[in-house]
Amino acid sequence: MTSPVALPAGWDCHVHVFDAAGTAPGAHYTPVPRPLAQIESVAQAHGCGHLVLVQPSVYGSDNSLMLQALRGSADRHRGVVVLHGGESDAELDAMHAAGVRGARFNLVSPVGSTLEATPALLQRVALAAKPRGWHVQWYADPSQLPQIVEWQRECGLPFVLDHLAGLTAAQADDAATWDAVRALADAGAWIKLSGWYRLQATAPYGALQPLVRRVAECFGDRMVWGSDWPHTSFAPQALPAYASVWQPVVRALGEEQAQRVREAGARLYA
Repeated sequence: MTSPVALPAGWDCHVHVFDAAGTAPGAHYTPVPRPLAQIESVAQAHGCGHLVLVQPSVYGSDNSLMLQALRGSADRHRGVVVLHGGESDAELDAMHAAGVRGARFNLVSPVGSTLEATPALLQRVALAAKPRGWHVQWYADPSQLPQIVEWQRECGLPFVLDHLAGLTAAQADDAATWDAVRALADAGAWIKLSGWYRLQATAPYGALQPLVRRVAECFGDRMVWGSDWPHTSFAPQALPAYASVWQPVVRALGEEQAQRVREAGARLYA
């Protein structure tokens, strides 16, 4: 009997899967089909045997495509859904069984969440997340971080900040922003080192290295990395090389700490 092939230990904690149909009304782009098998092969070749599938904003709270991909992955991967707040316990339990471990709020996308609607929805999401051990993931502008600090205090759930918490070089000396970052970290939040090209930076993203180091001082071992594949900010035929969005972590933190970041998903998404 042939033994199963061991998967690489690394985690790519922010990828999306797409097909061309089913986008939400008002979606700001039409996705190119990107099946799970495509990113699996690329990620494994670069040391990542596990993926975290994040619900893209263009599908709203219809998580069916992502859940289908998770169910076919033999428990190798995990997922982060978008909830509308009216899901039944049976639906939530089925999501958990498929590998879902978090719920996402997107305060940046044109078809994401609004600040006005978020408090009420967060209360409903918290009721779903707490008994299942889920976290809440935030894609937000740095100006919104003080409000997210308050929400974290109120709901008592682990928070995960997408894409370096939205930090750009413009916030390097912004005391209020860093006070919020520190407050979130001190309360147990995690942060994703990802989405460099969303942060007013260009390859090889050297301008972000001081921010990554400062974030590392705040969050310690509660950092994960994500490629943000398939890089929807780029034309489909001009995607950045997979390694090019990993190397900023290595350059900022060094090989040893970077490898710990790449394996930390095993703790956050267990």
